[in-house]
Amino acid sequence: MAAAAAAKRLSVAHQQTRFALCLAAALCLAAAAMRLSVVHSPVLSGKITRNTLQDMEIAPPRSDLPFSSPAAIPQRPSMATADDIRLSISHQTRFALRLAAAISSPSKAPATNRAFSPLSLHVALSLLAAGAGGTTRDQLLAVLGGGPAAAESLHALAEQVAHVVMADGSAAGGPRIEFADAVFFDKSLRLNPAFEEIAVGKYKAETHSVDFREKAAEVSDQVNSWVEKVTSGLIKQILPPGSVNQRTRLVLGNALYFKGAWTKKFDASKTRDGEFHLLDGSSVQAPFMSSKDDQYMASYDNLKVLRLPYQQGGDKKQFSMYILLPKAQDDLWSLAEKLRSEPEFLDKHIPAWKVPVGQIKIPKFNISYGFEASKLLKSMGLELPFSGGANLSEFFDSHMRQRLFVSSIFHKSVVEVNEEGTEAAAATAIVVGLTSVGHRMTMDFIADHPFLFVIREDTTGVVLFIGHVVNPLLAP
Repeated sequence: MAAAAAAKRLSVAHQQTRFALCLAAALCLAAAAMRLSVVHSPVLSGKITRNTLQDMEIAPPRSDLPFSSPAAIPQRPSMATADDIRLSISHQTRFALRLAAAISSPSKAPATNRAFSPLSLHVALSLLAAGAGGTTRDQLLAVLGGGPAAAESLHALAEQVAHVVMADGSAAGGPRIEFADAVFFDKSLRLNPAFEEIAVGKYKAETHSVDFREKAAEVSDQVNSWVEKVTSGLIKQILPPGSVNQRTRLVLGNALYFKGAWTKKFDASKTRDGEFHLLDGSSVQAPFMSSKDDQYMASYDNLKVLRLPYQQGGDKKQFSMYILLPKAQDDLWSLAEKLRSEPEFLDKHIPAWKVPVGQIKIPKFNISYGFEASKLLKSMGLELPFSGGANLSEFFDSHMRQRLFVSSIFHKSVVEVNEEGTEAAAATAIVVGLTSVGHRMTMDFIADHPFLFVIREDTTGVVLFIGHVVNPLLAP
């Protein structure tokens, strides 16, 4: 029985991975891996073993964030079988393609840099599913990449992410990471004990009793301050003015912060301005980082892929940024379409080893992008949570629980890439209210035209951020 429960727990890691890859094609994704020989992804290759995550030697979960009640926290996640993981991947792949079609098109904003966190969105929506019932719950589970029986897997994934994948590694020289969930609920209501147990125990969520009826503006400021603190000031506002009012009863929040240094930093003294070609045929002068060090690179007929690893800490986690650079200067949208139309494309285009570098040039960039996700999710079939027929009956132990619906879902991400490494943050807020291969040869990588990128943890395959750059000079 323990083995069965264990099997379900980590199949979950891949439900999130494919959710992430879905959002990847959405804002123009980049990369997941099949043939990594140096930094190998046992999840994506199907070669995961019982000891893969048990050997990660993750530091104990942090204890400096306030919780409303104690929860039993497993030190290490259980492992799933390769068959379970492959099944989860297939579910997430289908979701990825649907989301890609919904978001990724040149008409959406062809001259705009974009970045977002599929991890933040996935965790927030999974927490929403924990408070939903009936067909509303089933619809959420289906859109997130599973059927009616997927709830346990979603919550197990959230537990693994909160306690293991997103555990801070800065004390041992790894990336600095903050990851937090929160539930802000009106003081006139009492949380359903079953929901609170999942939120606190699995998601490590803080719970805050607040006064939406009389102090809605102050509560909005409180949520924004919480996000600002978790993201180390990169995101100061997730809830815009007026998004919370006296009819709001609940806000679900997720926030994360990532700061990683490259394994081999770029020499700032070698950064030079160079020509970056835009989609409209014009060009701008942008600062390019350069290096002569061997790099993880792979070249294909119409695509080059570069992997930039971040410094590891004391555990076995390995975070990396992947850059997918189309050969043609105006081929960004064709690459995005290829990701959408070919399910195996991502797994087949990851660098397996280092190659000597002739010339490498990567532009510095700083992206800040936010959006309201309701319309996008409705276009994918997630309609019930936003309607008067929403069943969010599991949040509160109250007769008013049947009158709740999701009024809005806000998401924002910030990603800055420079010679030292990457600093990134993301936040999601769900507002609930009342209804009224290669050879050993020299290779160049000149990212002087639009490209895609993804930041992920390679051991599990969990994707933190995805985006595309069309103009590195655009102000965030």
